[in-house]
Amino acid sequence: MTCHVCNTLLSTRRIRVSSTWSAQVLWAQLLCAWVLGSELTFELPDNAKQCFYEDIIMGTKCTLEFQVVTGGHYDVDCRIEDPDGSTLYKEMKKQYDSFTFAAAKNGTYKFCFSNEFSTFTHKTVYFDFQVGDDPPLFPNENRVTALTQMESACVSIHEALKLVIDSQTHFRLREAQGRSRAEDLNTRVAFWSIGEAIILLVVSISQVVLLRSFFSDKKTTTTRVGS
Repeated sequence: MTCHVCNTLLSTRRIRVSSTWSAQVLWAQLLCAWVLGSELTFELPDNAKQCFYEDIIMGTKCTLEFQVVTGGHYDVDCRIEDPDGSTLYKEMKKQYDSFTFAAAKNGTYKFCFSNEFSTFTHKTVYFDFQVGDDPPLFPNENRVTALTQMESACVSIHEALKLVIDSQTHFRLREAQGRSRAEDLNTRVAFWSIGEAIILLVVSISQVVLLRSFFSDKKTTTTRVGS
């Protein structure tokens, strides 16, 4: 998993997006997909389905990792299809998962996230789709002779930095998920406090009215019945 900043236009893979959102949101996601390559965080509305497409060469190793960051029970449906429409991976109401496969044929592969089972809850989904292996740090890294001490140190530092970036990404996702849970809990506590205050006010007024009725003078009327 790699995490890039949206200020460089590197030679990354383009992901085509298919959804029913507005044109402005679609163009924004296309731009982010071009800049970030195969890593994206997007909002999935209720009763909606979001699909992404990737052109893959046969024999290429691919890995899809996703996680629901916010919304509802933090679950979503995920499905991966090959160019012929056959299902390679299908999971229902998953919070997070990772799936690795090797492309059996050339063509456009599709992976979709669905929130159609939810009627009113929006979701925020993060995914990282890796196609192929990372290029070598040095062009002649696979040479027959051994690497120099400097090159070995650079390779070790490069691998350690990738682990650091991966850990930072997971910590950011956990922080966003924890913040969402805290905000949801704060909203529930606020509504509960308001409800308690209203109930307390109604009970207090009712008690005052009831006590006043006990001490109020009642007017009596007498009637004479003539014989």
